[in-house]
Amino acid sequence: MINLTEIKREDMEHIYGWFCDTEFLKYYDYYPPVPLKKADVDKMFNYYKESGKSKVFAVRNDSLIIGVAGFDDIIKENQVATLFIGLGNKNERGKGYGRETMNLLLEYGFENLNFHRIQLNVLEFNDKAIALYEKCCFKKEGIFREFALRDEKRYNLLLYGLLKYEWIMNKEKIYRA
Repeated sequence: MINLTEIKREDMEHIYGWFCDTEFLKYYDYYPPVPLKKADVDKMFNYYKESGKSKVFAVRNDSLIIGVAGFDDIIKENQVATLFIGLGNKNERGKGYGRETMNLLLEYGFENLNFHRIQLNVLEFNDKAIALYEKCCFKKEGIFREFALRDEKRYNLLLYGLLKYEWIMNKEKIYRA
């Protein structure tokens, strides 16, 4: 069973490893997949904690941390945020935990944080993530053409969004996704 919890100090060793893994980084973000130093990871997670513009969780399978997920670029006045999920533990991928994490995030974002809109960005080659987002009723809203360079090839960045009333109308479908 997946839980979203606070990130603990002892979780950071796992997180450091994921942010040194170029395969994880290739799918996690649209920034170039360059391994990060511990100090850079600490700086990023301190920003998440202190900025007031992010809410980041440890994704746990029982007590084992398997990833990070949450909301970034929160604009409280507009009730919007950008959702992200990164399952760093390679042994835990492909087991449906991304879907469970998505369900928990959507419920928390719409019900607890009172978001009107949750959006996300995904590179066009991330087929598994795109399939999940579309099953969860996210609508493709735009494309930043040839946005990212990976292995000397250009890829589009796809923009998706989900509105609170769409989530409410489709909750049952989303939870079965």
